[in-house]
Amino acid sequence: MATLTKWTNGVVLLFTPVLFFIPANLAFAETKVFVEEYIYQASEADSKLSSRAIALEQVKRLLLEKLGIYLESATEVKNLQITKDQVITLTAGIVRAEIIDEKWDGKVYILKAKIEADPKDVTSSIEKLRQDRQKTNELQEARQKAEDALKEVEKLKRELEIAKAGKLDLGRYNEAVNRLSATDWLMKGYVHSARAVASYENSQKILKRMKSLYEISAVTAKMLEEEQAKVDSAAAQLEQASKTAIEAYTSAISLNPNYAEAYYHRGLAYDKLGNHRHAVKDHETAANLGYKPAQEFLRSRGIMR
Repeated sequence: MATLTKWTNGVVLLFTPVLFFIPANLAFAETKVFVEEYIYQASEADSKLSSRAIALEQVKRLLLEKLGIYLESATEVKNLQITKDQVITLTAGIVRAEIIDEKWDGKVYILKAKIEADPKDVTSSIEKLRQDRQKTNELQEARQKAEDALKEVEKLKRELEIAKAGKLDLGRYNEAVNRLSATDWLMKGYVHSARAVASYENSQKILKRMKSLYEISAVTAKMLEEEQAKVDSAAAQLEQASKTAIEAYTSAISLNPNYAEAYYHRGLAYDKLGNHRHAVKDHETAANLGYKPAQEFLRSRGIMR
């Protein structure tokens, strides 16, 4: 059975200058850092890759739960009238775990990871996500897939250890591990893309407000130019994030060739890059696999009735 070491978490204060017209209570951002370490005891059925996949899933769960508990106790998320489980599900689509150390000796996989997040930003993002039913459903489905895959991994592991089963059962075990890893890649792509889109949209809103202030001489032309430069920078970051997301979705598909959600989100990323041919192709694949959001995307483009 896997065991858990002690966790530690620290606090880092980050002071960021903002434009004068932003409310004072948003002038300073507080970033909290949560660190967890997980030790996975490999079975005879495990390889280095399967041990890492399982350890990574477990340490992410611990980090998200720790962040969820903090958000419930220390932020306005407690006023959103949602459960801790819902908070954890939505947070998975907002923050990304970063691996800071990992070791493997052939029997034990030790993995340490961290999450850095501004609680106010996360709470605000959670509130926005709740208003987007499709994205909320996507996150719920992704979490359910990961839970189902992990349960199957644990079940097959017990069966393999007890019965010393043959190649067929070992193949099922590896397939379950692949599904677990595929979901992890899906979420990596999702978070990369979502954060970049949010940053770009926010910079556009600020620029729009700056233009209104410029018209009444409340800001200078130089300030307007500086804000336009920020929008251009955010657009470049969105382009790079879309490319990174495509790589993540492609990794998910390589592990699970029938992963409709991965095709769908890769199609969206291609669409952001202006590669409409690849976008349509991925959405057609997802639609043929029965994924309704992809079917709706194609209908909106007049491709599917």
